[in-house]
Amino acid sequence: MAKKLILAYSGGLDTSVALHWLTQERGYDVVALTVDVGLDSDRAAIEKRALATGAVGFHWVDAREDFIRFFAFPALAAGALYQGRYPLATALARPLIAKIMVDVAREESAEAVGHGCTGKGNDQVRFDVSTQALAPDLEIVAPLREWDMRTRQSEIDYALKHKIDVPVTKESPYSIDENLWGRSCESGLLEDPWQEPPEDVFAWTKSMDEAPDEPRYIEIGFERGIPVSLDGEQIDGVSLVGQLNSLAGEHGIGRIDHLEDRLVGIKSREIYEAPAAVTLHSAHRALERMTLSKAQLRMKTSIAQEYAQLIYDGLWFTGHHQDLASYVQSTQRHVTGVTRLRLHKGQATAVGTKSPRSLYATALATYEEGDQYDQSAAQGFIHVWGLPVRVQAQAQLLSQPDEPLHIASAEPQDSPN
Repeated sequence: MAKKLILAYSGGLDTSVALHWLTQERGYDVVALTVDVGLDSDRAAIEKRALATGAVGFHWVDAREDFIRFFAFPALAAGALYQGRYPLATALARPLIAKIMVDVAREESAEAVGHGCTGKGNDQVRFDVSTQALAPDLEIVAPLREWDMRTRQSEIDYALKHKIDVPVTKESPYSIDENLWGRSCESGLLEDPWQEPPEDVFAWTKSMDEAPDEPRYIEIGFERGIPVSLDGEQIDGVSLVGQLNSLAGEHGIGRIDHLEDRLVGIKSREIYEAPAAVTLHSAHRALERMTLSKAQLRMKTSIAQEYAQLIYDGLWFTGHHQDLASYVQSTQRHVTGVTRLRLHKGQATAVGTKSPRSLYATALATYEEGDQYDQSAAQGFIHVWGLPVRVQAQAQLLSQPDEPLHIASAEPQDSPN
């Protein structure tokens, strides 16, 4: 009796060829699983393609709400941007898809799970490690790590030979992944970092030439670090992200041309579109500047980098993530308020913030009438603050007048031969 395998199936080139290969070359009974985290795809068409390619069954799971609530918005609250730029759209979806894949494997009494990830990418790690954490007994099969097809062109040729219906042509060889939080595009001419991405790569955002000349102002409301309203109207997370993708994308916001460091140690050129994510990160940062203390902001910056690295590296289901998430949740207790943004020519700029938990006090900051700051107290503060500087200067720097003071310089130092 053939082993049953649950395949994470998008309906694209890699997973369609993988489905055929698993059934014909490895003899698995393959159940195709498509997890909707914001797919711009036709469910009926994907199911038809899966069954026509050889699947013995098909599951479609709408996970958009869980994706935004439990993955995208916690990453937003953390301020997680990989290498300071990438909002981690694909990376955030993988642990959720892996979790659902394990659930379906249990439901179907399957012995194995599979995916269409390459042996040089990040997603293989995210799928495999998440599955190992949730169901270490399941076999993990990754056809792209096993077969002898080494290029996307060879996969296209395989699909043509076996009459597999795939939405990829020799003229458009891009590899695309998308969900509500963002869209990624790679391969083809994009592999040359000297070449400017052509406009046909972008689907969610207008170019600067086509973006409106007049800015659009919006207001985003937050409660405890989570966005809950748009222009004063309460709105659920899925709808909010969808509307912001349209609004911000219309103004060319969210294009990211990133030469990033993959987990496996190579650099990769990725083109991202993330209008909603970029806009929400801008709004959230502005509100945090108003509601977090200097020390909290400093530590939060470090935590954001660690949180982003953890997500990128596929370590969502770990104790380390639980610890970081607890800290982030604590920092968000008072991140409640509204940010007003100007959307214009590729930029989502925070132009106003207000919060009932604001640490900004006009009476202390103003130079006008009503100033409550006691400027006479500054002299005593500076005297105490500068105490260790004076002590060191008197004991070490000024006590040996023959020694020159070493002042930091940008001049290169001579190296010994």
